Amino acid sequence: MTRIAYLDFVKPTLLIALIALAALLRATPAPAAGTETLTVAGGCFWCVESDFESVPGVIGAVSGFTGGKTANPTYDQVTKGGTGHYEAVQITFDPARVSRETLLNMFFRSVDPTDAGGQFCDRGDSYRTAIFVSNTGEKALAQQAKADAQRALGQTVVTPILQQGAFYPAEAYHQDYYKGTKLVLTRFGPKRQHSAYKAYRKACGRDARVKQLWGSAAPFAGS
Repeated sequence: MTRIAYLDFVKPTLLIALIALAALLRATPAPAAGTETLTVAGGCFWCVESDFESVPGVIGAVSGFTGGKTANPTYDQVTKGGTGHYEAVQITFDPARVSRETLLNMFFRSVDPTDAGGQFCDRGDSYRTAIFVSNTGEKALAQQAKADAQRALGQTVVTPILQQGAFYPAEAYHQDYYKGTKLVLTRFGPKRQHSAYKAYRKACGRDARVKQLWGSAAPFAGS
């Protein structure tokens, strides 16, 4: 192979590799040094993001999609079905301030883990609950939290513990929706995003159901 022919082969191959690497880095943002991530699916990702960003020791939460096979899915694709993805939230936290165990226990008590068909008013596969883990240590902690939740409820907890794959952040419109100020048209009329979020959460019955299940152990109901 001549030098020119070799370069002609290497350049497109290298370009493809760089594009693939960039896509992977976009799909799974690296946590900052000294922090850890926990990825959970709890129905509406606006609600999960809102809940966990209020926890001391949580640095931030990103709404997105994971668990499926479609790369870089859109919100519309996921909600229509067929991608295999869950609406999920990737929580970045400081383990010196809040433990993974604490966050897992809070997660179970912020959802209805007995519902296999979705969460509250949101039905369908993309709205089911799940916990995503990347190693045996994380899996053991998740299994313990699930067992504790099942014992506390006295009911079967159906939330699966799944191997973590690529996490794709949702469109910018969905990030921090719960505190946004953009004017949006809703079935409740024109509202600012933060007001639309509160109206949706109440109408969906999330807090009412969580309180019914968990009582005073519910950490976010009414937030």
